Amino acid sequence: MSDLAASLHAAAEAVRRGDPDRFAATMATAAPLRDRLWPLYAANLEIARAPWASAEPMVAEMRLQWWIDALDGLSEGREPPHEIGAGLRPVAPHARHLIAVAEARRADCWPDPFADTSALWAYLDQTAGALYWAAAEALGAAPEAETGVRSFGAGAGLAALLKAWPELTARNRPPLVGLAPDGVRALAQEGLARLNAGRRVLKGDARAALLPGWQARAQLERARISPDPFAPGALDLSEFSRRTGLLRAAFFGL
Repeated sequence: MSDLAASLHAAAEAVRRGDPDRFAATMATAAPLRDRLWPLYAANLEIARAPWASAEPMVAEMRLQWWIDALDGLSEGREPPHEIGAGLRPVAPHARHLIAVAEARRADCWPDPFADTSALWAYLDQTAGALYWAAAEALGAAPEAETGVRSFGAGAGLAALLKAWPELTARNRPPLVGLAPDGVRALAQEGLARLNAGRRVLKGDARAALLPGWQARAQLERARISPDPFAPGALDLSEFSRRTGLLRAAFFGL
């Protein structure tokens, strides 16, 4: 097995273990496209984990900086010294988006909540939005689609964040302090609007970049109508709904 093949296999395995929903969405993508996505998704997973790897914010930031430096080195032909490093070479032109994700993730290293919903949306655009755009760009999306794709990504990112909110609160890391049910409903409504703004902007192969958001609409709808969206399991979808939703998205679009 070549270094590139081994690296792509390692990236796919990392996503399978660490982000099973994104793995399922990528497996629903046409096989020739997957190798452009696995390295981006695996690197994103490492970046997302870095702020939680230490209780010391400065140590966590150092881990993020390692990835920023490693990804920046791709532009100079330097391969990151990591098992997915070789797989990142073919997607080097899109690494700048992962660097932006890592820079935004510095906020995760510190316990301070976001100042307001505007700051929260900026974070979602720079993390989930940037990742969705990196994937779309890697699949050949036209530059004019960026705003819509990032909008969709931010909406999908909100759905994931709302699902994780109870755990973050239990860790004394709520993204916003004192968010009431009305506030959740307003966020969910805006998230749905952002999904709608981006769901039709991609054509051809690039549409597969949106597949990881296949559950977001249903989760945000639940958050919008639930009397207690942070109750255990309030935003969970049944296994049947998840499977049929992914199949529908893969064949007919989101």
